[in-house]
Amino acid sequence: MELCRPAQRPCGPADTAVTAGAADTEGGGVRLYAVVVAGGFRRFATYRLATVAGVFTNTVFGFIIAHTYIALWDERPHLGGYDVSQAVTYVWVGQALLVTVALMGGGFEDELIERIRTGDIAVDLYRPADLQLFWLSGDLGRAAFHILGRGVVPMACGALAFDLALPGSALTWGAFLLAVLLGVVVSFALRFLVALSAFWLMDGAGVSHVSWLTGMFFSGMLLPLNVFPGVLGEVARALPWSSLLQLPADVLLGMYTGWELAGVYAFQAGWAVALLGAGRVLQRLATRRVVVQGG
Repeated sequence: MELCRPAQRPCGPADTAVTAGAADTEGGGVRLYAVVVAGGFRRFATYRLATVAGVFTNTVFGFIIAHTYIALWDERPHLGGYDVSQAVTYVWVGQALLVTVALMGGGFEDELIERIRTGDIAVDLYRPADLQLFWLSGDLGRAAFHILGRGVVPMACGALAFDLALPGSALTWGAFLLAVLLGVVVSFALRFLVALSAFWLMDGAGVSHVSWLTGMFFSGMLLPLNVFPGVLGEVARALPWSSLLQLPADVLLGMYTGWELAGVYAFQAGWAVALLGAGRVLQRLATRRVVVQGG
């Protein structure tokens, strides 16, 4: 594991800025962010035992939730428009994407909140990189590792144990991955807003917990949003959290094709642009009042 002096700790996204800055000087902004994406991937790839433990946990919970869904769908066939096979597939997609879209946190936000709290964010603002794009790049690298490191094995275990409704078309898998990518960007934008709240609160733990609880409910992780009744279901499907799990899962299940699929991407991209724009505005307001706590 690469260590960063003097604290002798694992390198984080902020530490990558030195290397990224050199890349920016040599090869332009695109290369800078490419270096940060690769650094984010390598950073999480170093935690091998944590990855194995995470895969085990996701797989165990996948079996528990899958059998719960089977019992529920036996009582209520075609609940939410899914048959039993589709419902169980939804479970395993959720386990594959739980960490990829950081539904329970664990991404960049804790580090960014800490840097704001300590005042180290002032150093970040002088680096040759846009603050929002820099952290987004690192988060994309993190997500890329997790969908491979913690997504493939649970899904494979589910496919071996259950009759999953997995598509045979490479185009459908490609459409699914694009929906996941857009979901990751929406997730980042939400968490970036949460992290920036530390400029005013000096401690974003409370906001972070509220954020991931809200995300768990409104993303469809607990139950598919299609199951939610009436106005609650309509509201839940219109919120940005539906982009994180519900929509990618439905794309994989073949619920959307043609112009409907284009509508899904437009919905996700619209929320991504709106939330990133809000983050840009909040960042501009926050960085005008950078205060080092205690000084």
